[in-house]
Amino acid sequence: MDFTGRDFLQILDFSPDELRYMLDVAKVFKNYKKTGQSHKYFPDKNAVLIFEKTSTRTRCSFEVACHDLGIGTTYLDPSGSQMGHKESIADTAQVLAKLYDGIEYRGFAQKTVDDLAKYADVPVWNGLTDYCHPTQALADFLTIEEHFGSLDELTVAYLGDTRNNVANSLMAMSAKMGVNYIGCGPEVLKPDTKLLKQCQEVAAQTGAQITITSDLQTLANTADVIYTDVWLSMGEDKAKWQERIDQLKPYQVTMDVMNLAGPDAIFMHPLPSFHDLETSVGRDVHDKFGLSELEVTNEVFNSKRSLVFEEAENRMHTIKTVIYLTLKGRE
Repeated sequence: MDFTGRDFLQILDFSPDELRYMLDVAKVFKNYKKTGQSHKYFPDKNAVLIFEKTSTRTRCSFEVACHDLGIGTTYLDPSGSQMGHKESIADTAQVLAKLYDGIEYRGFAQKTVDDLAKYADVPVWNGLTDYCHPTQALADFLTIEEHFGSLDELTVAYLGDTRNNVANSLMAMSAKMGVNYIGCGPEVLKPDTKLLKQCQEVAAQTGAQITITSDLQTLANTADVIYTDVWLSMGEDKAKWQERIDQLKPYQVTMDVMNLAGPDAIFMHPLPSFHDLETSVGRDVHDKFGLSELEVTNEVFNSKRSLVFEEAENRMHTIKTVIYLTLKGRE
């Protein structure tokens, strides 16, 4: 399949066959990494990584992936660029496209990464926006397939704010890959109507079922994957903590929830996670609200059923795949 020059902006932009191909290529790259096989295919290429939202896994994954492929990188943190301040996104995109062979963006508005792609004539990769997190979804499904051996007849359940960026991409990826999806959370935090309709239309073609519910009993002996995310995303007003806790506490992933899903259900989380008091944010929340665990209990997070660190590793292999496929042909 030819992905040369294409942007990677959201999961719905790609067909099931294309996403299947990406997962297969990611397995090859993971094997190369594990066996020490060099794959520096682009020794003369350079990429710029724009981070309006900081990140551990996304930055490290892109930098290591680029290094392994022989690509040089420039990292621009929130203070490292005039984009949107003294220089328009259109102007920034065209300047960067003259200097770099690929542009990664991680930040807030989906329109920003869409505009970068509109005005840059090099591939643009979405590292995360408020709307979606497509590289995370690829890593998630690589992890799921590695664990179960196949995606056939699986059900992924997301607990919590079912309208957030991670949930949006997880639902879209599930629909594309023919995997059943359950979004389980408060009625007031349902997915965007337009996106839900798009995913349902895809699911009708792939045989997947999409269920949006507030009833935890829907998970009973059906969910193979229990997935959750932080209750307050980066950049959101901290004054919302009490409201979010009140809304989402019933959907905290406990061992009782895992057992409700079934004995073979696994736990996944994009990280970072507030499952103990070993972070300043966790301690601050504890001091204000009296909670030592938020979206997931420490018991579940550190259990044998948790694949969060395998999932984190797979960010790099799948990101490497996206970079390779979109630059291939431009050697």
